[in-house]
Amino acid sequence: MNNKIIIVAAITLAIGLGGGYWLAGMQKGEVMDMATKTGDEGGRKVLFYRNPMNPAITSPVPAQDEMGMDYIPVYAEDSGSSDKEPAGTVKIDPVTVQNIGVRTTIAKQRSLSHQIHAVGRITYDEERLTRLHPKTEGWVDEIFIDKTGEFVKKDTILLGLYSPQLVSSQQEYLLALSNRESLENSSFEDIRKGADELVRSSRERLELLDVPEHQIRELEKTRKIKKSLHIHSPFDGIVMKVGVRDGQYVTPATELYMLADLSNIWVYVDIYENELPWVKVGDIAEMKVEAIPGKVFTGKVTYIYPYLESKTRTNRIRLEFENRDLKLKPDMFANVTLKTSRQEKAVVVPSEAIVRSGTDNQIFVVRGPGKFEPRKVVLGVSSEGLTQILSGVKAGEEVVTSSQFLIDSESKLREATAKMMEAMQAEARKKAAEKSDKAE
Repeated sequence: MNNKIIIVAAITLAIGLGGGYWLAGMQKGEVMDMATKTGDEGGRKVLFYRNPMNPAITSPVPAQDEMGMDYIPVYAEDSGSSDKEPAGTVKIDPVTVQNIGVRTTIAKQRSLSHQIHAVGRITYDEERLTRLHPKTEGWVDEIFIDKTGEFVKKDTILLGLYSPQLVSSQQEYLLALSNRESLENSSFEDIRKGADELVRSSRERLELLDVPEHQIRELEKTRKIKKSLHIHSPFDGIVMKVGVRDGQYVTPATELYMLADLSNIWVYVDIYENELPWVKVGDIAEMKVEAIPGKVFTGKVTYIYPYLESKTRTNRIRLEFENRDLKLKPDMFANVTLKTSRQEKAVVVPSEAIVRSGTDNQIFVVRGPGKFEPRKVVLGVSSEGLTQILSGVKAGEEVVTSSQFLIDSESKLREATAKMMEAMQAEARKKAAEKSDKAE
């Protein structure tokens, strides 16, 4: 009985071993057949197989990853194509191009214009702002304009000032006039010239002390000293500040009046860094204020400040507007539209065609049916959904405007594979050279 059991067990073991060897041979044959079939498909030679999720993982024979996905074959012609075409060039069959929704357009050359909208603040024209100070010490003898906000015309008398220095200067001038009259018939030319020079210097002293011309002429005519000398307005303007009152003692450090000519005003506008390339001195600006509905004021850009505001990261622009009717008032807020200079003959593409990847920007150019080449580009200004291309793409070239991110993924994958192939080929050449050296 025991002998029969042993014989059955031996027969079973022999059958199992034979079946195992037969099955292994069949599987090896299938693998070899599959490798041969894949390698010969279309007459292309398979170099190796790469992991579909990680191109750095390769296999010399067909394999599967941990998720059961088949490795992707890499053909000899794919690895060699990088020598003929730029790295990262992608080939996609027409059906796939249609399925992923690839759309293209032509890069065009055209004029690019831009409008910048910003909030402005109205202020004084600094070149039409005057602060009046006396040139000598004295007392306010009489004040004629004593209210802020008053409109004064040029040469309007603002106040009268009594100053001992002004009185003595008038006396000197009268003495010089009398001296010249008494010596005008002198036979000595030097004496006559000296008398004329004394009159001229004493008159200049009065002018330097801001004695008005009409009072000097009156002094010459009446030969009577004026106790109070007048301070006049230098232009038509608004009294923004009155710094003195009747009887007040003043010195050259005392500000008598602050006057502003508001017939021309400035407007400050802050714009962002990316808008700076558009703005130039002389550009037209339009302005609206809520206090004057329906009115559009037209001015121009007169100055671009050479620094940025550190907190807001904006650049200040100065505009100038006429304000002859004085409707615009300092510290008003306004809505400003800058009609900036046009960029002529700019090569433009739709902004969505650009693949922005940190430091680099690229566009996919159509090289043929289903063939897309990545190009690094230098961007200019953007407006109305278009972006200027300074270099990288020429007018007339066809660029991809949608699904370029899918193409970009495949492009980067192919580029990585090409670099890996170059490294492997370099390593093979190195080993071959080492074997050759050893053989010699």
